[in-house]
Amino acid sequence: MPKKRDVCFCSWSGGKDSCLALFRSLNSGMQPRVLLTMLTEAGERSRSHGLPVSLLKQQASSLGMRLITRKTSWDDYEANFLDEANRLREEGISVGVFGDIDLEQHREWVERVCAKADMKAVLPLWKSNRDDLLTEFLSSGFKATVVSVKEGVLDSAFLGRSLTAAVIKDMKLAGIDACGEEGEYHTFVTDGPVFSKPVEVLQRCVHLRDGYWYLDLDAPATGPL
Repeated sequence: MPKKRDVCFCSWSGGKDSCLALFRSLNSGMQPRVLLTMLTEAGERSRSHGLPVSLLKQQASSLGMRLITRKTSWDDYEANFLDEANRLREEGISVGVFGDIDLEQHREWVERVCAKADMKAVLPLWKSNRDDLLTEFLSSGFKATVVSVKEGVLDSAFLGRSLTAAVIKDMKLAGIDACGEEGEYHTFVTDGPVFSKPVEVLQRCVHLRDGYWYLDLDAPATGPL
């Protein structure tokens, strides 16, 4: 078991599950220092949620944490993730925090990769009740927006909606797991008790890519017009 003061990195998607895992690790007394996000080969967006790096940087800044990103294909994902984990281990980080809930193959993967880097894998949400997780997320004051949905599983009309109890109810009526553990949908967290300030976003166009409908988000322009 990890010790309370263990220094850790958080495998960061920018969405609700990785954020709640970070929150729980902080509340347990651990010391998250780094957010690690894997990007597409072009390096412009996160691989799972399709989030632009500019918004991931804003999240990290508001959280007061360092963001590390790495370009990768799916084929090279494990090798590249392990490479970054090894670098973090050399810095004295001994634990990786992950937001998985109950997919056994995911747990096996994170434990195996962390073991190769001489780290411990911690999954703060593991085997928690789905409804309890969503209630905890919302009641703690986190705010998130639906940014992608799986084609043919959830209607694209959910894109851009704030994650609320009413939206969760609608997702259940649509017949999906409201936590989206099977990839039915993804979110982007914009505010919460561990954020120093909200992350401002602009909603752009909607497009279909690789079996998912994505809502393009962008950071607002700054400086003189």
